[in-house]
Amino acid sequence: MRIALLSPYSWTYPGGVTRHIDALSEELVRAGHEVRLLAPIDPDDRLARALHKGAPPQPLPVPDALVPLGRTVGLRANGAVSNVSLCPSAVAAMRREIRRGGCDVLHIHEPVVPALSWFALRPHADIPTVGTFHTYSSNAITNGCARLLGAERRMNRLHARIAVSEAAAWTARRFFGGRYRVIPNGVHLAAPREVDAACASSARPLRILFIGQAVERKGLPVLLRAFEALREQVPATLTLVGVSREQVAPLMLDEGGVHALGKASEQEKARELERADVLCAPSLGGESFGMVLTEAFAASTPVIASDIVGYRDVVRDGEDGILLPPGDPVALAEALRSFALDGSRRGAMARSARQRAERFAWPQIAAEVLEAYEEAVTVAARRPSGRLMGAKLRLGLAPADLQPRVKAKRLHSIEQTRGRRRALSGRARVRLVAAVVALSLMALAFIGVGPMNVAQSLAGSLSSKPGLILAGFAVMCGAMLVRALAWHSILARAPTWRPARFADALQGTLIGVLMSATLPVRLGETSRALIVARRLGRALETLPVLLATIVLQTLLNLLALSIVGGVALVSVHLSHGEGVLVALALAPGAVLLAATLMPVLSEREGVTVRWARLHRIEAGVRVVLQRLRDGLALLSNRRASALAAMLQLGAWAAQMASCWLVLNALGLQGRAGLGAALAVLFAVNATAFVPLTPANVGVFQAACAAVLTGAYHVSAPSALAYGIVLQAIEIAAAIAMGLPALMKEGISWRELRLRTVHAAPVKLRPLQSGGRQVVGSAQLAVERAAAGTGARRP
Repeated sequence: MRIALLSPYSWTYPGGVTRHIDALSEELVRAGHEVRLLAPIDPDDRLARALHKGAPPQPLPVPDALVPLGRTVGLRANGAVSNVSLCPSAVAAMRREIRRGGCDVLHIHEPVVPALSWFALRPHADIPTVGTFHTYSSNAITNGCARLLGAERRMNRLHARIAVSEAAAWTARRFFGGRYRVIPNGVHLAAPREVDAACASSARPLRILFIGQAVERKGLPVLLRAFEALREQVPATLTLVGVSREQVAPLMLDEGGVHALGKASEQEKARELERADVLCAPSLGGESFGMVLTEAFAASTPVIASDIVGYRDVVRDGEDGILLPPGDPVALAEALRSFALDGSRRGAMARSARQRAERFAWPQIAAEVLEAYEEAVTVAARRPSGRLMGAKLRLGLAPADLQPRVKAKRLHSIEQTRGRRRALSGRARVRLVAAVVALSLMALAFIGVGPMNVAQSLAGSLSSKPGLILAGFAVMCGAMLVRALAWHSILARAPTWRPARFADALQGTLIGVLMSATLPVRLGETSRALIVARRLGRALETLPVLLATIVLQTLLNLLALSIVGGVALVSVHLSHGEGVLVALALAPGAVLLAATLMPVLSEREGVTVRWARLHRIEAGVRVVLQRLRDGLALLSNRRASALAAMLQLGAWAAQMASCWLVLNALGLQGRAGLGAALAVLFAVNATAFVPLTPANVGVFQAACAAVLTGAYHVSAPSALAYGIVLQAIEIAAAIAMGLPALMKEGISWRELRLRTVHAAPVKLRPLQSGGRQVVGSAQLAVERAAAGTGARRP
């Protein structure tokens, strides 16, 4: 049989689909068939690197039967990078080869992907066409766009359809309709590895392997957090294939025991799989199959993977691997620890993994694919009954398999949501709803006031007094510098490994402000602690100390906020707007009172927490209180504490001056003077204590409008314009000061965001009985690993 295999992805930037096509072609040739490959090829030149964000090609061997179809470009899709061809010349070359190739079967991989696979689906009167769907996606937007462009009609031109997993079949049925046979990805089987006593021994360090890209979807930050906790209790090493050391460094405070190999050849990957005791695949979702799992099974290596669709089709939980809730570093660390301490279990799972791999052996998979080819040839040989049916087939209005049409329809989700993931999703939904409500109220207020009125107020301020706007921006930048000085006055007396310099505090403060302006919740505080911990060294020891200083600075901010609220109340004329300030003024005092009483309440005998959620809240409060105690211990020197308080109040004074300058820029100084600036400063900071949106957009403007209109009788358009201008100044100052600091630090915004989101340390329960011996051996192994890699010990 003459077979043409079409790939929409680059042969020189290979991914799972390309490797699948390469292995399938080898097996088909071995079975006596004639195979031609149609795929894009990128030469190793400057243009190729530019089109793929600097990445060099990692080509597979190019077979003689491969027909090149031009260049590709790297595009982000489904949480990863897809290297696809978008050139019209490539489509024209592909069509020429199909017309003159004389193939018996055309096998299109990823038929929905532009541009090659998409445009290959056109009427070919006498060419049986088979399509394989590799992707799992529940994204209704991207798949909906494909449907609007006629994807369902194009898929009807396939004589046979294959999906590599039930997850991929679900996506295809959900959005494109049709019938699918599931044929999984294959794997090459070599001679089975002997699982000897040394491999199953729990005396030597556990060798953990991760293979994948450093993208968030693959769950690498989750694995790194779990490993940081694991290595404190059991001896273990972590090898990363496909991830460079530069990509790991921003995600870890201490790289001890971690070996990042970067891009590796297939031979190197196979060697690492044979050496590993366990493969970790902590993906968060978006996986249709997981070829790396079957490759691990072929090497007699069990896996610990996320319990997600795609992986469930491969791993038999408890037999050849362990499935865990995705995104749970504690569960992952505990599973790895139990795996390390139970050598006999590792050995049994390794043998079961090899047996499982036989289901995915390439001879078996190729035979099933050939059955699909024969079905397509048989169907294509049939003649449609009547001209109308023939026209429907040519237009894609009827399926080419000549069976009753199965339309795309909404299907029940195949995702399983469990315990912790459900709780996290619930909190995410609450934050999302709160953010949507806040932005909706802002939009309604904007519409009610009148967009033209607000625009006129904005235009008048920017055109008549731009100097005051620039002055407000400069003073806001100065407030950041004073805030950095205040933090440094605390940091200088903290017991860090290296004394903190003002440059360290300044870098952390500027980057923290930038992250606060672009991320929800209060992740900017964690960001600045992480930055300074990396700069001071011994980050694992330093980070808790830095967090204690931040908690202390937050306490000073609450005191300052209470003072500002009291002064603002005195300055406000009695009106209905006073109630807003009274409510906001009581909030900081309530927080301070709760912080004072919580130690007494939590330490009373007989006080129990009945619900798990309240228990988690209590545990979090205890951590914060402990950090607060540690922070207060730093202010035993009265001169130092007075300096820190004065500088913190100075930063607030600078911010108040910026607020006052913006009031003057909008011509509101007649009705709203210095007291109004103080009241606005208080309101926006009180509402930003737990921000609902990045930079608290929407709530910020509502707070400004509530104070100015209610207490100072400023018109609603002017008050709203004031809130927009003031926040624009804050965000501009954060970007202008924070972005250069971030570039100087040598870390990207995305890397810092990932590390910040996954910053909470993972703590495992202490080991029982022989736990002390295990901990001792773990620390010895980490020391040896650190000595071998040049990494610092924690």
